[in-house]
Amino acid sequence: MEGATFLWLIRHAPVDGVKGTIHAADAAADLTDRAQLEVLRSRLPHDAASYASPARRTIETARALGLEPELVHEFGEQDFGDWTGRRHDELASSGGEAYAQFWNDPAHQRPPGGESFEDQVARVRLGLARVGAGPAALIVHSGTIRAALCIALDLTPDAALRFVIDPLSLTRIDRLATGWRVVSVNQRVS
Repeated sequence: MEGATFLWLIRHAPVDGVKGTIHAADAAADLTDRAQLEVLRSRLPHDAASYASPARRTIETARALGLEPELVHEFGEQDFGDWTGRRHDELASSGGEAYAQFWNDPAHQRPPGGESFEDQVARVRLGLARVGAGPAALIVHSGTIRAALCIALDLTPDAALRFVIDPLSLTRIDRLATGWRVVSVNQRVS
């Protein structure tokens, strides 16, 4: 299909850090699941362009897959502003009304100094416009993949937040001349 873009979206490896934390961009990846990394590497097309968010965990995952990706700011995870680096349980007990209100409408609310998921969708749309025709591997975040699915399926941001996107999972979507096609979501390939 001439002019089509075939996207392999891979969520980065788990963060090597305290679970339940809103991790900063410099959080390292836990690359100990070598078997899953090798299976993912074998599933990627050999002639694919590669892109990643500028976060350390996506870059490390891409390199573990044998890729040297172009870094695309628009593919970064949702910016949680002042909450970055803090644990959810701590925020729930001491985050006050702002934390509770955020979770009442997580698609549209912004954390203090951060962005909403709706903002992230708009940003990811700009990033996807930079990806040309042909196969492309994107090593990104769960929120970035949910945003891409939101765009591909023309969903509301609220609906797109229902997708589960596991670490080292593969989601496949294609941008065709006639619109988007979703091939698979959140596959743990083996």
